[in-house]
Amino acid sequence: MSSKLKELSGAEFDAAVAQGVTLVDFWAPWCGPCKMQTPILEKVAEAVGDKAVIAKVNVDDERDLAVKFNVRSIPTLIIFKDGQIVETLTGLQQATTLIPALEGAAD
Repeated sequence: MSSKLKELSGAEFDAAVAQGVTLVDFWAPWCGPCKMQTPILEKVAEAVGDKAVIAKVNVDDERDLAVKFNVRSIPTLIIFKDGQIVETLTGLQQATTLIPALEGAAD
């Protein structure tokens, strides 16, 4: 995984999304669309720079987080601002959707 993308565990999740804008990708290694989402997220991370953090949560390892955020299919991407959910997107998302959503949340 790229150094631009941060892997989150349950222990650090709340602190990681508490301040600023964070996009969290709920994914699994066996999920085809999830594998296609990662390079898109790397491009998004480059495009938004310091405006947002891009993070990933492996639902196989972090089932409690998946349940907490009602993740029923993957990939599910949730945008947080200062710890609050701003937007939830399900399925493979393109950079043309994600970048404006993150920039809007950062304003």
